[in-house]
Amino acid sequence: MRKLRAARAVNLDEVARGSDVGRTTVYRIEQASHAPRVNDIRALCMYYGVSDEHSEVLVTLARESRLRGWWQRPGTGIPAWFETYVGLEEEASDLRIYEPELITGLLQTESYYRSLLRIDPSLPELSGREHDRRVEVRLKRQERLTGPDAPKLWVILNEAALRREVGGPIVMKAQLDHLVELSRPRNITLQVLPFSAGAHAGVDGFFHILGFPEQADPSVVYLQFRRGSLYLEEPEDLIEYTEIYEHLRAVALSPDQSTELIERIAAEAR
Repeated sequence: MRKLRAARAVNLDEVARGSDVGRTTVYRIEQASHAPRVNDIRALCMYYGVSDEHSEVLVTLARESRLRGWWQRPGTGIPAWFETYVGLEEEASDLRIYEPELITGLLQTESYYRSLLRIDPSLPELSGREHDRRVEVRLKRQERLTGPDAPKLWVILNEAALRREVGGPIVMKAQLDHLVELSRPRNITLQVLPFSAGAHAGVDGFFHILGFPEQADPSVVYLQFRRGSLYLEEPEDLIEYTEIYEHLRAVALSPDQSTELIERIAAEAR
């Protein structure tokens, strides 16, 4: 569907108006994070002028896609608004992440994450089993970092994320030691933005840039807030956030210097 849109040289808003399929639905279909309805695929095929034969192939794929990915199955504990991100993360070939306040989810230990769940004011009604489900999802997402199709992961953490104690000194030291271990795999690069860097281009907060293996699949910028998220896919947005990320990489400590700083902070936590 993304290739058909590119060939037509139209944006998501134009497709939504012309096909009567919602913009968000079109986007999620293109990102393979949404099991599309057959009627939506038929409407898009008609809009793009796809032949009857090719349309039936796409409709068949749509029916088959109703077999959900693991993150879309009932009981996972994933908020509906976060399913799209997890689907994109599963498909991404590279991820660039900037986190200013906390250790990013893919690098968190189980104890660190459980500590965050306990202090989140939006989750007081969750049972212990629901906490367990969220932990299972977090660990499942992390499995891909060591799998055969592991993405390239580049993470920049603000020094504040390393010094902000979560769960007490024992939990925090284990988290910092875990970061040191994760800095060794060849597909993971970790940098620290030190306090000494002063004001920087990322002062507006955290963001993720997800890249995909096919050239036809544009990168996506992901922003998250308390009860939802935003996906930016326009070229000017990608250019701006890529420039911000490059600035952060330039002023952050080198990977080796970052590891040394993490080890020093871990030693202080004893």
